[in-house]
Parts: sequence; C-alpha cells; structure tokens
Amino acid sequence: AKGISDIEHYLGFQQAAMKVKIDFLDFLVKQKKEGKRVAGYGAAAKGNTLLNYCGVKSDLVEFVVDANPHKQDKFLPGSHIPVVKEDHLKAQQPDYVIIFPWNIKEEVMKQLAYIRDWGGKFVMAIPGLHID
Repeated sequence: AKGISDIEHYLGFQQAAMKVKIDFLDFLVKQKKEGKRVAGYGAAAKGNTLLNYCGVKSDLVEFVVDANPHKQDKFLPGSHIPVVKEDHLKAQQPDYVIIFPWNIKEEVMKQLAYIRDWGGKFVMAIPGLHID
C-alpha cells in the first residue's frame, strides 16, 4: 500500500487523529459549559474507540442509544456511558446527538429526523467535526 513504509504517512495520520480529538473535545466542553445536553447513537466499536481515545465519560455524553436489546441497560466499556433504548432519546430530548457509525450517517439521520422537532442537531466527529 502506498505510503505504508513512509514515516510521513504515519505522522500525517497522527496529526489528523489529534485534530479530531481536539475538535471533538472542544465541542463537548463548550456544550457542557453552555448547559446543553449531548447524547450519542450507536454503541459499536467505532464510537467506543473514539470516546476512549478522547477520554470522554458520561459527564460530557449523557447516554448512547442503540437498537440492539443485548446492549441496552449496560454501559460502554471504558467510558461507562449508559446504553439505552430509543424511547429514552425521545423522552430526554438532548440538544445534540452524536452519530458514532458515521459510515451510515444518512440512514441514522433519516431514522432520527424527529430530533429536529425539539431543535436537536446531529453531530459527526469523523472525518472532521460536522454539525447538521
């Protein structure tokens, strides 16, 4: 693969990963300071890797919704963020919902379009911070 034996390839990746981390944490801390509520969608490996890399805990992301009943009423590894049913999202009405499976963001945004009814917004952290 191109660049795999080139140190510059890895340094560029490290810098890109650090930018994602800084931008994501800046966003979360800003929302916390402003009294905004942040939740997540998708309790899979992608989101867990991001949360643990960034050191995010339940003080910044209140809960994560997942459709899989085997994941619900449990906690994400490392971050200890509770995993809940989608009904919890509707009841709590957070200001922001982070879409952790960013590769299917369009599908998730259609499924959860109702968050816009209360002024909720979607957030994607990868490949770069985006608020929709």
